[in-house]
Amino acid sequence: MGIEILQPSLRAMSGTAAVRALEACLNRGVREFVVCAGARNVPLVLAVARSRDLKVWNHFEERGAGFFALGRVRACGRPVAVVTTSGTAVAELLPAVIEAHYQGRPLLVVSADRPRSYRGSGAPQAIEQVGLFGDYVEGMDDLGGAADSLGIESQWSGLRPWHLNVCLEEEEEVPDLVVPAEEPEPARLPRTGVTELVEFLNKDSFRGVVVLLGGLEPEEREDVYHFLKDFGVPVLADATSGLREVLGSLSMSDGDGLLKGRVPGKVLRLGDVPVGRFWRDLEELTDVDVCSITRTGFSGLARESLVLHGRVDQVLRSLGKVQGLGDVLDHFELARKRKAGLDELLERCPDSEPALVRMLSTYATLGESVFLGNSLPIREWNLVAQRESPNVDIRANRGANGIDGQLCTWLGATAGLDGAWGVFGDLTTLYDLAAPALLAQAGGSGRVLVVINNGGGRIFERLPRLQGIGEEESKTMANAHQAGFVDWAKMWGMGHVRVDGVATFDFEPGEGTTVLEICPDEQQTAQFWEAYNKL
Repeated sequence: MGIEILQPSLRAMSGTAAVRALEACLNRGVREFVVCAGARNVPLVLAVARSRDLKVWNHFEERGAGFFALGRVRACGRPVAVVTTSGTAVAELLPAVIEAHYQGRPLLVVSADRPRSYRGSGAPQAIEQVGLFGDYVEGMDDLGGAADSLGIESQWSGLRPWHLNVCLEEEEEVPDLVVPAEEPEPARLPRTGVTELVEFLNKDSFRGVVVLLGGLEPEEREDVYHFLKDFGVPVLADATSGLREVLGSLSMSDGDGLLKGRVPGKVLRLGDVPVGRFWRDLEELTDVDVCSITRTGFSGLARESLVLHGRVDQVLRSLGKVQGLGDVLDHFELARKRKAGLDELLERCPDSEPALVRMLSTYATLGESVFLGNSLPIREWNLVAQRESPNVDIRANRGANGIDGQLCTWLGATAGLDGAWGVFGDLTTLYDLAAPALLAQAGGSGRVLVVINNGGGRIFERLPRLQGIGEEESKTMANAHQAGFVDWAKMWGMGHVRVDGVATFDFEPGEGTTVLEICPDEQQTAQFWEAYNKL
């Protein structure tokens, strides 16, 4: 992909595997370690724990630790290492590595291993760790002796995950680390030409252009905002773009429903792969030309499309002044009508899940940031959340779109920050029940952990292919449950507030962490979606 590899300034390294591995991490800019202690990785854990110049987090559960480390990468913008013991503990990191791969984040896995002579023996804690992460890491090192070279020193771009496997003897000494005074420059994406983009924007403009705005990095947003204002075309903006509430009339309300009935000739995608349904519909709409400008380099489509790999702001800046195209297909007028219909539905069904999400989005403006869980929460937020007050710091894990590790990622991304809100589904929360163990380390006052408890994975009820299935089949697909979260909140020392409808939605964040459990009215929710499908 033409990624620029930055060469670190390496100090002379000692011979032991633990020393070589940790010094390689430090020389590549790692200053934070998330450790999961075990007997095999004692030299690695104690070495970083004894250094006053490093930030060390610890967690007992590797899957959550990997996602917490991913959150820290997002927060600090630099590589963060997660350190595990040997065996299946390493395998627990695969979901976080996959997510980091598709997000383009430099998550560094440092896995302790038994000496190479144990491989294939079936001895305790001796699984085949080499190559465990496959194509989801940019590369890996298997460090077992002083003669082994380390690709991390010169081959790692610092833009995607890397695996450093460290074979350790039973009584390997704990190294003393010297943290370099200077940190290497952050990895940079390559500059991308704009000739193809100019041709895309100018060709057949009479067919109409719509911008689909996915997640953006904070540094990308200002240039994107000015480009969209000058371009003047309709925009379907995800909340994670940070621009959904500030684009005014350019931002279409309920754009997915609108575009399905009035398809544009061209789609310009900026940022991450969009959340909405219309992006998936583009797989079949092959007459629509698609151009993506994205720092991850992933097209997000199985069919042919133009992809420009680079930072969105830099690509648009290279484009220069853009000529305004406007709303060729009258999407703005139709968007106003759909918005009116949507608002009327929310008033008619005030205790439905979408209506409570609308109210939640207003309360969330009291906070400093919002993390949106995958599945229904992020989709409903994009559709119905308020648009009057900007929520500029909105994040999500949209690499692989999974529901695992969401709470841990939120805690990692907001460690040390006040007023952090996280909005998650009930199954997503059940998938990450151990995450609050990190609260004491993550800190931050006024945290609000929202759980939308609708008794299962209700998103499946909206899939066309599952319409009309039997009641038992529906329960199986939804993983239906009757769990509540008050005892879970108490177990981890969190406050708890339950909301059963608009009349009970009276809430103020506390000093610590409060679980806000929202339980929508099932009948009103069904009525809302039935009427919405007829808009």
